[in-house]
Amino acid sequence: MAPLLDLRLPDGISPDQGFHAEQTGWRLDNLLIVQQRTPAHSYARSRAMLRSSPIDHWNLGILRSGRAWTEVDRRVTQTGPGDLFLRSLGYPYRGRTTEAAGVFLFIPYELLADDAGILEAANNSVLSGSLADLLLNYIDGTVASLGVLRAEELPRIVQAICDMVVSCVAASVTPNAAGAESNKGMMERAHRYIHLHLNSAELTPDAICRAIGVSRTRLYQLFEQSGGVLNYIRKRRLQHAYAALSDPTDSRSIAEIAEASGFDVAANFTRAFSHEFGASPREIRKAAGSSQPVVAVPPSRRLHGATIGDWLEPPGK
Repeated sequence: MAPLLDLRLPDGISPDQGFHAEQTGWRLDNLLIVQQRTPAHSYARSRAMLRSSPIDHWNLGILRSGRAWTEVDRRVTQTGPGDLFLRSLGYPYRGRTTEAAGVFLFIPYELLADDAGILEAANNSVLSGSLADLLLNYIDGTVASLGVLRAEELPRIVQAICDMVVSCVAASVTPNAAGAESNKGMMERAHRYIHLHLNSAELTPDAICRAIGVSRTRLYQLFEQSGGVLNYIRKRRLQHAYAALSDPTDSRSIAEIAEASGFDVAANFTRAFSHEFGASPREIRKAAGSSQPVVAVPPSRRLHGATIGDWLEPPGK
């Protein structure tokens, strides 16, 4: 589970007794679905982990069996079989679970950035109501079809899931909560501002400082673990470019995508893109045009130390 969580065995249980767990990961474009079965354990995502690993995905989960108790900001949410929960990996949390099985979706922050405020109001909550039931049914149908989905279908499936999540949350939170400004950390506000203005030429450290009310020194401290704020912005723009090149419905040229990603010189874009993902923009676009079925994360990766952190990396990296 590294670097997402620290896991611990229950009191009285020795590591010598083993920890027999199973995880299968499925890549749906830039969304990850994990089917998981674990024995009882406790888990924690600490502030230190947030600083060392800038994973800020949304975690949408469904327990098939077992029960879990998760605490965020001293508020505990209990989940049981059939419950649909939403949790942000951008905040610390901790909890414990009985022996359990479930399906967990990891959605990149930028896919839901336009609705970050309303989603934060529902952080660590169980979603309910008719829209939640529809979302559950859609996820169940998607999971049942994982072995036969085609590459060209994935962008629409991911978009449908994102749209349903936002609609479900909007129907679950109160207007005051939805409109309230989040005060859960400067880093989260900085991330949100960057995501909302990612394609703007005016996205600069000074603009971010003015938007969230911090000094340049403080901003650089916030992004020190990410290699600096400009490096963070560059990586996010390259990830967006990867998503665009992987989308068969995006008819823009590579040069147009490069310009939208903040690169005036196509050669610089190709060099940065190839360094980030190990493949050129042209290779990624060519692969997107083929009809390859979705496959599980290869067992060879799981057997050689792969982690959830590896799975959450952008496709191709």
